[in-house]
Amino acid sequence: MTIKKISYVIPVYNEEENIEELYREITGVSKTLPYNYEILFVDDGSNDGSLNKIKILLQNDKHIKYISFAQNRGQSAALYAGFTYASGDTIITMDSDLQNDPRDIPNMLKYYGEYDMVTGWRYNRKDTLSKRIASKIGNGVRNFLTNETIHDTGCSLKIMRADMLKKIKIFKGLHRFLPTLMRLEGAKVKEVKVNHRQRIHGESKYTNLKRAKEGFYDLMSVRWMIKRYINYTIKDKNV
Repeated sequence: MTIKKISYVIPVYNEEENIEELYREITGVSKTLPYNYEILFVDDGSNDGSLNKIKILLQNDKHIKYISFAQNRGQSAALYAGFTYASGDTIITMDSDLQNDPRDIPNMLKYYGEYDMVTGWRYNRKDTLSKRIASKIGNGVRNFLTNETIHDTGCSLKIMRADMLKKIKIFKGLHRFLPTLMRLEGAKVKEVKVNHRQRIHGESKYTNLKRAKEGFYDLMSVRWMIKRYINYTIKDKNV
């Protein structure tokens, strides 16, 4: 697949201390790549100075776009809005907390084209022990019940074909199952080890208990979707 334009879709919720550095890192990587690009920040109803920081940056860079929600609606809603408004044929997602490293993108792009989705695997996570254990258990249960092999579905650093991605209806929480949902659309998925950094500014928006509770309901929903997914091959036609 030939890339014409990359859309970076970045959900933002109270990350004012991280936005400028993230912008600099994404811009630095993008200038080494031979593609047109846009950086689409989706402000998820932040109540700090995040939106103002974005508006200041866009005054000097036409690559920056933004959407701002009237109220906080969660990461799934922010991603879904970003996917809807993104103008690129290739969409790259990452968190705004600087734990994802944009410098991993060139290596991930080496696999893109042969694969329709390249998803990051935070092989050496810089999170608390409890969060790492909870993630390992969650990924194991998720893979068992959805017949998946992805080590780290929670990694936000992903590269995806926009035409396939935009066919998916995202409900709350289902962004964690994007590899499975992309496969249902016929995508070939590749997982690549990526860097993971400690959070320096701001704080995590989730607790292990909240993730586990929401993850259970999401998992049951996706399992139902897999079982009920309509798939067929046309043998012959006259239309």
